[in-house]
Formats: sequence, C-alpha cells, structure tokens
Amino acid sequence: MSEGAVRLKSEFLQVEISPQGAEMVALTDREGRDLLWNGDPAFWTGRAPLLFPIVGRLPNDQLLHEGQVYCMAQHGFARRRAFTLEEATDKVVRLALHDDEETRKQYPFHFSLTVTYTLAEATLTIEVEVANTGEGVLPASVGFHPAFRWPLPYGGARKDHRLVFEKAEAEAIHRPVGGLLSTATEPNPAVDAILEPTDALFERDALIFLDLRSHHVRFGVPGEPGLEVAFPDMPHLGLWSKPGAPFLCIEPWAGYASPESGPSEFTEKPGLSLIAPGDTKRFAMAIRWLPDVGRLIGPHEAGV
Repeated sequence: MSEGAVRLKSEFLQVEISPQGAEMVALTDREGRDLLWNGDPAFWTGRAPLLFPIVGRLPNDQLLHEGQVYCMAQHGFARRRAFTLEEATDKVVRLALHDDEETRKQYPFHFSLTVTYTLAEATLTIEVEVANTGEGVLPASVGFHPAFRWPLPYGGARKDHRLVFEKAEAEAIHRPVGGLLSTATEPNPAVDAILEPTDALFERDALIFLDLRSHHVRFGVPGEPGLEVAFPDMPHLGLWSKPGAPFLCIEPWAGYASPESGPSEFTEKPGLSLIAPGDTKRFAMAIRWLPDVGRLIGPHEAGV
C-alpha cells in the first residue's frame, strides 16, 4: 500500500487513494491483478491525476485576469497539492482542498474542492464538487486522467484491445499543439464506434473529442474481462498514451486546453464552467469492472 494512501474494498475491486492530489494510485481486481498504471518514470509518473482548475495548458502557461498575469502549469495545481482527508471507510473516501495564499498566486479565485470516491460492488464512482466561496463568478474546469494497463491482465496483446464508444462518433477530432488545442481537425479514428488503439495513433500526442455523443466507453479484448468508463455529465474526452508505453489514458473532461488562437482573458476561455457565488457544480465519472466486455460490436454491426 502506498504511503499515506487509504483503501476501498469490495468483492470485485480494491482501490488506493493518496491524499497527495486526491489521486487514485492503485486499482486491482479480486485476484489482485493491476488495472491501473503504476507510474513508472520510464514512461510517465502519473497514475490518475485530477485536473483542476484547468485542463491542458494556457498560452505561455499564463492566466490573465483583470489585467494581472498569473503563472499556472499544465492541468492546474490540484494534482500537486495535499488534500485533507475528511472521511474514510471501506466504501467511501472523501478529501478536500481549499484556496489559500499559494493557490491564489496562480489562480485568483476562492473555491472549495471536494473529491469523493465511492466503491459499490464492481463500480468505482469519482465525484468532484467545486464550490464558489468567493463574491465573483468562479471560472473552472475539471478533468479526470486515469491511465489503465494496456494490455489489461486478461489475455490478449496490446494490438487485440479495442475501445468501444456507446454511440457512433463521426465528428472530427483535435490534437494538442504545444499543449494548446489545435485549430485544425482530423477525421475521427473510431469506425462504427470502435477504435483500435495503436502506438502510431499517439505519435502526435492525444486525441481530443470535443463533440461527443457517447456517455461511456468500454476497453478490453473481445470475450475477455475489461472496463467501462462512464462520464454522464462530462462533455469531452481525451485519449492519450506514449508510443510503446503499456498504458492508455481514458480522460473525461469538462473543459479543454486554450485554443491556439483563443482569447487571452481567462474568463473568456472556451470550455470553462462559470459557477455563481455560493453555487456548487458537480463533475463525475465511474469505472466499472466487466467480467466479459462482449464482442465489442459497434452500432452498425448491431443494426442500430
């Protein structure tokens, strides 16, 4: 067990969450087989970081607000901060982060960020609540960034894995350019809702789906156990790996990187949630272990 981590356990899954970044650092099945990437620095030290208050990068890593410039790195600061553990049982873990002098040097807003992990049988739900504790509008984005083993530990090589969207996705996708959102687009690589992940697909960085019809995807080898990632209220999705790396990140987002030619004033940045004073906005995703992901057929093959 990782130092300082707390554990959730059910008949189907075990989860470890670190107060550092409120990050899930281990996810195993009932046999103890790893489903989550282990953070090997040879490829990438992350495992499942929480992205807040931005997803992606800002131009020159600078936040401009009311004539003042603040420096904030890619994906924001939450993943680098120690959260306070507020509740820990074998089924629920709740952690919190509040603005302070250090966060306001990067992000001049008052907030309360609460992350709740709930494990019920074969489903882990991760809920993020962002509360505006200030007097002005709170502009924020939230993203999830879990990295799953690729291949999963159930038989089948990396080339045998498939990612299946709930619905057929035909809208063009974007790529990051220097960490910013490309203005250019390219054809959607999912055919009849089925995407075949390959190293070549990630040679030019992540795939960014801004206009999603789907609210969940399934990942695995046809006929073997696998995972379903559900994101009912997250409008965007990123997929990322490094060529040759044994992980695939499936990233539900509410927000995305600044466009290459976007506005400089932070509150005008596309994709932000604008939370009124005193209000709270909820963001959530769920990871479900599947004993058999099925044949992974798409809508066309199913006759839909």
